[in-house]
Amino acid sequence: MKVFVDECVDWRLARDIVGHEVKTARQIGWSTIENGEPLALAAKEFDVFITVDRNLSFQQHLPAFTIAVIVLRAVSNRLADLQPLVPELLASIPEAKRGAVTYVGV
Repeated sequence: MKVFVDECVDWRLARDIVGHEVKTARQIGWSTIENGEPLALAAKEFDVFITVDRNLSFQQHLPAFTIAVIVLRAVSNRLADLQPLVPELLASIPEAKRGAVTYVGV
């Protein structure tokens, strides 16, 4: 699957998302894009949008998008806090529903 990692997620986490075609906001030059634009842009090119933004589902009408959203829930967005979520994240990617949010972590 084609996976997009939002700029609020430590870009190094992309290395741990194995078995998928993964791109980060930083890699494709979307680091400065704000206010929901990354989601709209990613929906055109990717299957899954990974973020730590817990408010995204309240700020955007997700059913309008043809992309699955996975929100990582950890103590912080530091790599050390996100890496323990990788096994659950990898299991969630193929199951995530387009136009809906899937939560990974506590």
